[in-house]
Amino acid sequence: MMHAHDLVVRNIGRLATLAGPTPRLGAAMNDLRIVESAAVAVRAGRITFAGRAEEVPPGDAARVIDAGGAAVLPGFVDAHTHLVFSGDRDEEIRQRLAGRTYREIAESGGGIVRTVEATRRASVEDLVAGLCRRLDEMLLQGTTTAEVKSGYGLETDCEMRSLEAVALASKRHPMTVVPTFLGAHEVPIEHRADRRRYVELLTGRMLPDVARRGLARFCDVFCEEGVFTVAESREILTAARDLGLALRVHADELCWTGGAELAAEVRATSADHLLFVSEAGMAALARASCVATLLPAAAFYLRLGRQAPARAFIAAGVPVALASDGNPGGGLSPSLPFVVALGCFALGLSLEEAITAVTINAACSVELQADVGSIEPGKRADLVVLRSDRLLDLVRVGIPAIRTVIKDGVVVVDDGRRVAA
Repeated sequence: MMHAHDLVVRNIGRLATLAGPTPRLGAAMNDLRIVESAAVAVRAGRITFAGRAEEVPPGDAARVIDAGGAAVLPGFVDAHTHLVFSGDRDEEIRQRLAGRTYREIAESGGGIVRTVEATRRASVEDLVAGLCRRLDEMLLQGTTTAEVKSGYGLETDCEMRSLEAVALASKRHPMTVVPTFLGAHEVPIEHRADRRRYVELLTGRMLPDVARRGLARFCDVFCEEGVFTVAESREILTAARDLGLALRVHADELCWTGGAELAAEVRATSADHLLFVSEAGMAALARASCVATLLPAAAFYLRLGRQAPARAFIAAGVPVALASDGNPGGGLSPSLPFVVALGCFALGLSLEEAITAVTINAACSVELQADVGSIEPGKRADLVVLRSDRLLDLVRVGIPAIRTVIKDGVVVVDDGRRVAA
């Protein structure tokens, strides 16, 4: 039997559509384009209608969901994660709780290179299984699209294996996954006596392999003191751009390096972290329309003692997104609602700005704004149904605010529990 709609979500108290021009800048970040007493209709995984309930096109539906007067938002977009890894760094986290800094732990042989050791020993299937578990955790928290980086291999075979795991997981899991090559996450121990050799390995072998095999959409570089210099980062990013990859930059996280200025110079889609950004860097990002993807949970878990200047970015006309930085050492929560809470109470954003930052602006950060991040006809039917009409429930950490998650028109979380897609 043919139905007019595959799915209709009715009795929506408040529908935050986030419809309109992208990215949202300045005061526009406060406008969620809310429709009261609304409904959403879906066919073939795409939204066909989003608006007032009485205006739903006629016809029956294969499935009807009653939102019970609750709020509905776009599926959340996590624009910065490091989810392909093996092992843990629990002992280092305990050291940090005892007062050691991120830099001290890294200089003593911990941090990224500790995870590299475990990841190099893992098979593709091990990496896929771990990644799918982490994607499930995020899905329960309303995330329906996630950028996922490599970067715990730091050698050709393991970096390729990590990106293969991302590709396989994206086929097995309902979440939309955006793959990023981050071979320039750290200089591996075996290359530190001749770091030039590693930069040449990245530009001469790894990046051409990634591009030839279509394993990544983006290339990222950790441009930071003690990691990759601005000159090295520029060389790697330029090589990636010449191979057809879009660009991202870890910039100005632990100190000012000029990473934001570099991101603007190479026309990166996103510059991330930005705790120590300069005024000149901020202005450059605004001129380049480069998204500032801020990671308040990372600064919180790493105990950095400061946060990125979110209000200054907004005042400067820079598009602002928020992301989890999910990783084994400093991004310990899979929850974008937790990131929204930090965005509000640590970065000084309004609730509406923070929601914009994990939906449509985050979609811009991964170049998917035409497909996800808002509830508009033609876009993927990725929806988050809250348990009430109170958007503020999102910042009540530990309260199960999300009742239902719909991905591509299919219910994947029901009553707070993961269900098969």
